[in-house]
Amino acid sequence: MTKSNSTRETFSGRRAFIIAAIGSAVGLGNIWRFPYTTYENGGGAFIIPYLIALLTAGIPLLFLDYAIGHRHRGGAPLSYRRFSQHFEAFGWWQVMVNVIIGLYYAVVLGWAATYTYFSFTTAWGAKPIDFFVGEFLKMGDITQGVSFEFVGMVVGPLIVVWLVALAVLALGVQKGIAKSSAILMPVLVIMFFVLVISSLFLPGAAKGLDALFTPDWSKLADPSVWIAAYGQIFFSLSICFGIMITYASYLKKDSDLTGAGLVVGFANSSFEVLAGIGVFAALGFMATASGQEVSEVAKGGIGLAFFAFPTIINEAPFGEVLGVLFFGSLTFAALTSFISVIEVIISAVQDKLRIRRAKVTFLVGIPMMILSVLLFGTTTGLPMLDVMDKFVNYFGIVAVAFVSLIAIVANEKLGVLGNHLNETSSFKVGFIWRLCIVITTGILAFMLFSEGAKVFTEGYEGYPNWFVNTFGWGMSILLVIVAVLLSRLKWKNEIQFSEE
Repeated sequence: MTKSNSTRETFSGRRAFIIAAIGSAVGLGNIWRFPYTTYENGGGAFIIPYLIALLTAGIPLLFLDYAIGHRHRGGAPLSYRRFSQHFEAFGWWQVMVNVIIGLYYAVVLGWAATYTYFSFTTAWGAKPIDFFVGEFLKMGDITQGVSFEFVGMVVGPLIVVWLVALAVLALGVQKGIAKSSAILMPVLVIMFFVLVISSLFLPGAAKGLDALFTPDWSKLADPSVWIAAYGQIFFSLSICFGIMITYASYLKKDSDLTGAGLVVGFANSSFEVLAGIGVFAALGFMATASGQEVSEVAKGGIGLAFFAFPTIINEAPFGEVLGVLFFGSLTFAALTSFISVIEVIISAVQDKLRIRRAKVTFLVGIPMMILSVLLFGTTTGLPMLDVMDKFVNYFGIVAVAFVSLIAIVANEKLGVLGNHLNETSSFKVGFIWRLCIVITTGILAFMLFSEGAKVFTEGYEGYPNWFVNTFGWGMSILLVIVAVLLSRLKWKNEIQFSEE
């Protein structure tokens, strides 16, 4: 049993935690990554490896994060330190991953908010791609060098979303994070349900759904499809990079950890399936209207949101309403996830320095906002975002997950964490849970080394080597160096952790 810091903030109850955790998990990846990943990897057949990945990796790792944070009553660095002083660097590595994600996630959130406004008048005109790249981002040619010219339409919304998020975070765990999630998540769900229903009534919607769900069973023999399933689960659940450790540390002592984890895991996946239906119904309409096949119009990521959907909005009946619903949903989903990312950093610094939340929020937030504007509010913002997102996900999140899981398993900590889960939880864990963690560690190793070999030999997306080496590999290595240095700093008035 743990003796926790009596001054540590807590969620008012399990429901507040679950809504906040779902808010963190449901983000941009659910809406613009899952549908296309499913389509590319066997359609309806992909649901089988996806569900297996959810049950054998997603939920077990979610339980693990909950146990670490709840048992040790701290953000990622403090929780890992309470395992062992040698583990503290893992926590700071996770914090640094969140620093990078926070820097670029804010700009995408700003884009989504701006496009929500643009939807009222379809401001992107008849050529959405040209507008996004040329007029909106004013993107330069990266092969000709880096250009740091500020882009007004990007910088303004970027600053606004930072200030909104910091205002929420300054209010604290219950008054800020929990209350904002309690407002934003129901609005997001209602908006997205309306969007999906509207999409289903578009001409050609069935064509899109057929393309998404028609199973290609032969794909199940392809190992890359299974890796894609594990990757989707891993990246969409906010696991293994400090968020769920931090949120679980704010739970009350007798909380049902595994029960909450099951709700969060299945709620996240349900939203992904719902997103797939809505997105591909709309893409089916786009294909029908343009006389093309769904395969010719289907896109994922930024291409789906800022290229395909504006085209759909231009052609669809009541397109402006569809646009407000889609980009509004992106904005709300991104905002709750962005808040959770910055909270990991705030919690870690507050644990280390023992200073008031409001002060640490702006101590962390203002420098990050300035750096975010300098890096991503410029004409080089999109290439910078693309490279950093790729490298921080694979050589940040996957790397720290793999290394920290190796340390936990090798030091026989899984049994201790399993016992903690079973003390108050409705769903008990045992050998199967521990086995899933070990197997998942092997899968993460394969993901990390296979992707590393591919990028190392082939480069990334045709970007110049100096650019990838600096903002990709260089950034990834710097995260580890900074994490080790931060772990060497002395803790101020550290509250001792003990077991009874």
